[in-house]
Amino acid sequence: MPSRILLIETSTALCSVALAGDGRIVAARESTEPRAHAALTAPYVQEVLQEGGLRAADLDAVCVSAGPGSYTGLRVGVSTAKGICFAAGVPLLSVGTLDVLVAQAQADGLLPEGCRYVVPMVDARRMEVYTAVYTPDGERLTEVEPRVVDADGFREERAAGPVLFIGDGAGKCRELLDAPGARFVQACPRASAMLSPALREFEAGHFRDVAYFEPFYLKDFVATVSRKKLF
Repeated sequence: MPSRILLIETSTALCSVALAGDGRIVAARESTEPRAHAALTAPYVQEVLQEGGLRAADLDAVCVSAGPGSYTGLRVGVSTAKGICFAAGVPLLSVGTLDVLVAQAQADGLLPEGCRYVVPMVDARRMEVYTAVYTPDGERLTEVEPRVVDADGFREERAAGPVLFIGDGAGKCRELLDAPGARFVQACPRASAMLSPALREFEAGHFRDVAYFEPFYLKDFVATVSRKKLF
C-alpha cells in the first residue's frame, strides 16, 4: 500500500525528522545541537515536506517516537506531531524508542554474526538506562524498564552468545558488560530508522487518539530547583 508518512524522532539528544514515501526515505534532517529540539523540529518538518513536494494534508500519517527518553524531547516531538495531525486532519502513529533502535540495528547491518539478542539502551543518567531484551528479528522478550546496570547485568544474554547493545546508553555500559561476542554501538535513534516499524503500525491500522495520546515517559518528571541566586 503506497504511503506517505512523516517520521519524528526527538527522544534523545538527536533531533531527527524524515519523510517516507512508497516504502523508502525521500528526505531527512537531523541535528545534535544541544537543547535545540524545540527550535529545529518544526523547521525540519517544513523542509522535508518541501523536499518531497508535499503539503501536510497530503500525508497518510504522522509517526512519532513514543519514548522512553528525554522528557522535554518527547514533549516537543509529540506536540509537533499532534499539531500537524489536528491541522491537516491526518492520523497519528507512534513507535517505541527501543523499537526504533532495534530497527536501526537491522537496517544498518549492526547485528553481530550469530546474534542471539539485541539490547537497546536509552540513557537515563548515571548508570541507569531504559531498556528491554529483543530477538534479532525484533520481537521484544521483556518489559521495557529503567535498569541500573552493574557487572551482573544481562548475564544470561551475554552467556548465550553474541549480543548487541545499542543506544546512547550503550557506551557507558561497555566496561561493565563487555564479554566475548558482545558488541556495543553508541547511537541515538534516527527518524529514518522508524520506517519499518511505522509501516507495520500503519498497515495494521494502529492509529492513536490524537487528543489523548501521551508519550511513554516510564518515570515521572522531577523538577529541580536552581542553585543560582537570582537576587
